Amino acid sequence: MKSLVVAIALASTSFAALAQDVLIRNATVHTAGAQGTLKNADVLVRNGVVQAVGSGLATPAAATVVEANGRPLTPALFGGITEIGVEEVSGESATADSAVTLEDQPMRPEFDVTLAYNPASVVIPVARVEGIGFTLLGASTGGSFIAGQGGVMRLDGSADPVGPRALFIRLGGGGAADLSGKSRAAQWMLLDQMVAEARGRVPVDSPHALLTPAGRATLARYLAGNGRIVVQVNRAADIRQLLRWAQRENVRLAIAGGAEAWKLAQPLAQAKVPVFVDALADLPADFDQIGASLENAARLSAAGVEVGFSQVGESHNARKNRQLAGNAVANGLPWEEGLAGLTRVPAESFGVGDRLGSIAPGKLADLVLWSGDPLDVSSTASQVWLGGRAMPMRSRQTDLRDRYLQQPGPLPRAYAK
Repeated sequence: MKSLVVAIALASTSFAALAQDVLIRNATVHTAGAQGTLKNADVLVRNGVVQAVGSGLATPAAATVVEANGRPLTPALFGGITEIGVEEVSGESATADSAVTLEDQPMRPEFDVTLAYNPASVVIPVARVEGIGFTLLGASTGGSFIAGQGGVMRLDGSADPVGPRALFIRLGGGGAADLSGKSRAAQWMLLDQMVAEARGRVPVDSPHALLTPAGRATLARYLAGNGRIVVQVNRAADIRQLLRWAQRENVRLAIAGGAEAWKLAQPLAQAKVPVFVDALADLPADFDQIGASLENAARLSAAGVEVGFSQVGESHNARKNRQLAGNAVANGLPWEEGLAGLTRVPAESFGVGDRLGSIAPGKLADLVLWSGDPLDVSSTASQVWLGGRAMPMRSRQTDLRDRYLQQPGPLPRAYAK
């Protein structure tokens, strides 16, 4: 079949090849945007950008045609807030660059984890073959509950973040309290002092200063509304205090985790704070998650909160993010909102919605053709395009699978090329 040959040829295209003109024909196009879902629709890609979306589009000369045969086509998915590209092996500290631990001055908001990003990481294709096209690279807490900065990374082989930086903070009990004098109340005391320093109310040479001059300048940018402050927090009481602090300081928030966020759905909606939930969290894993519920996403969305999805510490299993969305849909979240939480919501929340997160003319052609419902874990990504380039549908895991599926030869399978 000609279309199958074309698809195979696309999949084997050199990773560094220039974007091709592509017409994806007769797909169920889930735009995750204003056009909604379009049946029997075509998507035309030229120079790495979506040029047109509609039915019966003409095929440009030299364009590659991919027959979708009614299968779902979506924007490339969000992998969550991860450490993809800065954590190669979780148990080996020499391969992990996501946190900073300094003894003399632990509060370092100027720390930017994107500087350590490795576009050649073997973790990237593992995520990409599952339909993941972008992630929010997050700084993780090391010596301070103020983790540092990160940014959106496209998994297309590029080395630099797209869009603005985000500042990462961890609040609440457990490990967060351990980094702030063993008390969650101390977190607000320390935050207030850092705000005072960033606003110039504490002398730079004060012996009690928490921030370096660079740290003051960095925090001042976020206090001026230039970038999101992403707060990992779960307990409703902590979220309430966070909303009060954000209103007082006039900052732009996003919440990661939010196991009890449903209890404050209306205030979160009024404050326009997106919440990136773990939709598999339904048990009180600790004292900050007593009110965890499988209906968290549905309740938040019903109140008007923009809901996205992310799991903490799942860089090597970013594919689980669509399982989170499917789980939320199974517990009351509308299907279209589930897809939006993997595409449009994270793109808009982190300042790249003009380029990513939906299928529309002028947007980057970051697309995935699926075997079936993308929110069903039994479905697989048939082909991923990033910037109009067909990505190799191979990873370290598929290579190992294929090696051990071969019939034994003169040497054991482990020695096969």
